[in-house]
Amino acid sequence: MATIVLLEEPRSAAPVPTGWAPFALGFRPFYLLASAFAAVSVGLWAAQFAGWLGRPYLPGPMWHAHEMLFGFVLAVVVGFLFTAGGNWSGRPTPTGLPLALLAIVWLAGRILVATPYVWASAIVNAAFPIAAAGALAIPFWAARQRRNYFFVALLAAMGGADLALHLSVLGVIDLPAFLGVRIGLDIVLFVMAVMAGRVVPMFTNNGVTGAAAERRPMVERAALGALIVLALADLLRVDGMPLAAIALFAAAAHATRWAFWKPWRTLRAPLVWILHAAYAWIPVHLALRASTEMGWTTASPAMHALGAGAAGALILGMMTRTSRGHTGRRLEADRFDVLAFSAVLLAAAIRVGVPLFAPASTREAVIASATLWCTAFVLFAVRYAPTLLRPRRDGRPG
Repeated sequence: MATIVLLEEPRSAAPVPTGWAPFALGFRPFYLLASAFAAVSVGLWAAQFAGWLGRPYLPGPMWHAHEMLFGFVLAVVVGFLFTAGGNWSGRPTPTGLPLALLAIVWLAGRILVATPYVWASAIVNAAFPIAAAGALAIPFWAARQRRNYFFVALLAAMGGADLALHLSVLGVIDLPAFLGVRIGLDIVLFVMAVMAGRVVPMFTNNGVTGAAAERRPMVERAALGALIVLALADLLRVDGMPLAAIALFAAAAHATRWAFWKPWRTLRAPLVWILHAAYAWIPVHLALRASTEMGWTTASPAMHALGAGAAGALILGMMTRTSRGHTGRRLEADRFDVLAFSAVLLAAAIRVGVPLFAPASTREAVIASATLWCTAFVLFAVRYAPTLLRPRRDGRPG
């Protein structure tokens, strides 16, 4: 199928080539930068939360939310789409100097958001996803990949949400600054749901004999449609019971979707079970959103079920798989990969569970969760930096 990412096994056991290839394909610079930044940024946030550091110009936890969403997650999304987009369209996506320039823009955004140069931060941070959208539109348009045009629109919308957040902080527009984060989270949730629906059943059936993972058209439409309705409700600032009802329906639809993928049959395949474990956090997030709207819980557990649980684990699993597949290595997780997967899932469980059931220990939970999260992404960065910086071991381009 043209819309599936092809991750092939290496064709030979040739020696690893020497050389430097950090900008040969989109996943290389953005996976490496994002994994290092995930560890550094969360470490700094934990220190700030504990009172050991001062605050940047974005108030309270806004800096942390902004950097996780528009920094870490967006970098991985762009790296993945640039890599997959070439397979989908059969046309080249940015490599070499254009890819390096985009990486520099992303890195400049990470620096500027921690400085007093607010207007520069707003412009550069919004420019990154918009420029990435334009770069992705070129091969999609050339190949008439209409089914994938919405990825271009979603990247541009991320730029708009980021700009709205900054303009709100600057007092230029009269909207809550967190609305930009909320819309950005809805976009990322939809992207994750679409991509998981395309690849998780395929990876499950390819990697686990007799798994029989299924995609039911009616369930697919209900699950994705509910997320679109939820995003529109957030954009219109609907809250209370109407929003809770939408979120509960979406939670049920995504739990049903996940069950049809037969996650219990994947326990001996770490590169597959991590994707299922990550996706399980999506209905948890949606149920917690409903709980928040009904006044039963605060917003933090729902946000971290999505950010630390679904996004963190799905990103780590997909980065590991694509880093192996697109560099000609075997699609088998080693003990370092499994340790990283376990650490990120435990980090999410602590960050979501302790504030829900033992709120007096939230400070300790944040520090413990951050330590596990940083461990997971340091393991990935150290383990895969040599892989991402070298040419493919099978001599093929990419």
